[in-house]
Amino acid sequence: MAQTTGNARDVKAPNATKRLRLGLGVMLTLLLVVGGKLFMVQGLDIGGMAAAALDYRMRETTLPAERGSILDANGTVLANSVIRYNVVVDQTVNTKTETFKRFEKVDGKDKLVDVSREQGLTELASVLGMSQDAIREAVTGKQRYYIVAKDLKPDVELKVSKLSIPGVDTVGVSKRVYPNGSVAGGIIGFLQDGTTGTAGIEQTQDGLLRGEDGKRLFEIGADGLRIPVGVDELTPPKDGKNVKLTLNSDLQYFAQQAIQSQSDKLGAEWGSILVMDVKTGNIVAMADTNSPDPNDPGRVAAKDRGVRTVTAAYEPGSVQKMITASALIDEGKSSPLDTFTLPPSYTIDGQTFTDAFTHGTEERTLAGILGYSMNTGTVAAGSRLTKEQRYDWLRKFGIGEAPDIGLPATASGILAPADQWDSRQQYTVLFGQGVSQSTLQTVRAFQTIANNGVMLQPRLIDSYVSADGTEEKVAPQPTRQVVSDNTARQVRDILESAVTEGQIKDAAIDGYRVGAKTGTSESPCDDGKSGFCGYTASMVGMAPMDDPRFIVEVVLQRPKGSIYGITNGPVFRSVMSQTLRTFNVQPSTGEPARLAQFAK
Repeated sequence: MAQTTGNARDVKAPNATKRLRLGLGVMLTLLLVVGGKLFMVQGLDIGGMAAAALDYRMRETTLPAERGSILDANGTVLANSVIRYNVVVDQTVNTKTETFKRFEKVDGKDKLVDVSREQGLTELASVLGMSQDAIREAVTGKQRYYIVAKDLKPDVELKVSKLSIPGVDTVGVSKRVYPNGSVAGGIIGFLQDGTTGTAGIEQTQDGLLRGEDGKRLFEIGADGLRIPVGVDELTPPKDGKNVKLTLNSDLQYFAQQAIQSQSDKLGAEWGSILVMDVKTGNIVAMADTNSPDPNDPGRVAAKDRGVRTVTAAYEPGSVQKMITASALIDEGKSSPLDTFTLPPSYTIDGQTFTDAFTHGTEERTLAGILGYSMNTGTVAAGSRLTKEQRYDWLRKFGIGEAPDIGLPATASGILAPADQWDSRQQYTVLFGQGVSQSTLQTVRAFQTIANNGVMLQPRLIDSYVSADGTEEKVAPQPTRQVVSDNTARQVRDILESAVTEGQIKDAAIDGYRVGAKTGTSESPCDDGKSGFCGYTASMVGMAPMDDPRFIVEVVLQRPKGSIYGITNGPVFRSVMSQTLRTFNVQPSTGEPARLAQFAK
């Protein structure tokens, strides 16, 4: 029996050993599988779980670039941006947090301390000047992005940020400010939704003004707080460039007041004044009636938000006679004192022309034709030019060519080719009808005569100034000699004689020699009707004639009353006088030109 028992034990021992080994093998296998899985997840992270977790914890904040300012020629700010902040909350984070940690000064050292949610909200209400109930309502809910307060100044934003309340953050926004209101409002333009330039310089120079936004990437914990030792990457913003204009804001204000007063007095639809520096082509004032305030452009009609001195093309009328006289003299077809026999009406090629005043048959000089703005004489003299020459000379003076000064919707006007002119238009173009152009184009033509026959392209943008103060001047565009120096001098004498001896005596300024020309044309109806609806009245002149420095043109569209009783002389005189004072132009010293208006 003993032998039998011993044999049974011997049989059981190997089985137990096998079971033990099998169990150990299974355990080792499981450990190997689990360990491998841990290695795959934590070591290799083939599934990207660590990266996904990090990405979940990352937050990105936009750091807005400061939009560049728009300045006048003296550095006066016409438009600038200030950074303001909105306080926003992720309600799903804030409502989960009863306490949070933040750094505070303890014994002169930064130390993490525990702060209750209620304390944080009480402090936030105090900083924002809101009631505690309003704050609790704003931060409670399920919205991931809710604006608690808007338009905070940087010092208030700093106080909010230091509270470190979970889910509460600040977002920087750029706010555009126009300190001078409507002064040069149409030129400056404005922003759409506070970000994108929509009109004027704000529109055309938007890319340079806006700069490039930066960003801040940081890591937060489950409580919504920034992890002090976590990822914190900063891409600083690149601020936009300042745009410095050629305008003098004081003169701009004066011109706007002058043209608004004149327009209101005569019930005109609109009026414009343009002032240009003869020597540089710089536009120092460009005024329109009903100028918009870029802070609130919607207060004026859409039609008044542009710059009519560059966008409105109209028949210039008799100011164009200056170009006809220049062409005749430069082509050797006439001289200022050449005489012409002019009947009460003048007929050529079956077309009859009359003047704005009644007269008998007279012997007039070319100077007298312009001095009294005679259509009959202009056609008689201008017919010495071929049709092709008339067209070519208008083109030489920039008619039909839009000046690029950095503003949108610049008009090129209408100048049909000579072979498309009918039997009447071939002569009316000599005195500014059958052709249209902007005020800027007219002033550019007169600048050419004032500048000894050399045309300078108008300039409105003087330079760009980087955030570090580096100034980049805008290079002048190429010049061109349109007429000879001698021709320009003779035409200036004609224009000055129109003031001293002709009918434009109300353009005279005490102490300064002035040359000027008036213009009147019929204004086509713009409401779908055929024919004409009123007149366009203008006056353009230069001073001082011994060394011309400035050109001023005044334009009124459809003033009320008899056109023969309307004059822009007082407004021209006022603005030109103010311009000469502003730039300290010395009074004239030489004797004025007094060319005979009639044949001797």
